[in-house]
Amino acid sequence: MIINFAVIMTNLENKKLSLNELGRMSTSEFKAHNKIPVVIVLDNIRSLYNVGSVFRSADAFLIQGIYLCGITAQPPHREIQKTALGATDTVSWQYHDSTQKAIDELKNNGFKIYSIEQTQNSVLLQDARFDKEDKIALVFGNEVNGVAQEIIDQCNISIEIPQFGSKHSFNIAVSAGIVMWEVYKKMYL
Repeated sequence: MIINFAVIMTNLENKKLSLNELGRMSTSEFKAHNKIPVVIVLDNIRSLYNVGSVFRSADAFLIQGIYLCGITAQPPHREIQKTALGATDTVSWQYHDSTQKAIDELKNNGFKIYSIEQTQNSVLLQDARFDKEDKIALVFGNEVNGVAQEIIDQCNISIEIPQFGSKHSFNIAVSAGIVMWEVYKKMYL
């Protein structure tokens, strides 16, 4: 039997970090920290767990804020908190009774609007360009109906996450995490 000591030593040195070793920001430090100029718009999201998960990912990527629109639930709510794990205290958010009002406000404030949707002219996520100087709003749609067509019609571009299986859809929280990482990576790494 041949023993590979290099692998054994690597595994021994790859110790999981404790919470103290992670260097996490406090809520006040997070709120004072510079955010990336990205706003997440949730267009009539039904699942409170999805909402909470988006908050948690938004915290991880230093997202400027979240707009909760239409039927999308608002904190505080037990089911949102279950997946947000406190991110509703760190990530700024606001509620709009319609996604249209949110889009109007964002456009008036100089944001480029991107729907995350499969459309005839959508751009694949890996081909989408994001400039550090831009203010960006990413619109994620309802779990069944997606982003409303009247909102897509007002977007600068639609971005599609490439998929290769039989379902051709991701959970909203998964989509948001994938897109936030790609935007962060392209703008800041």
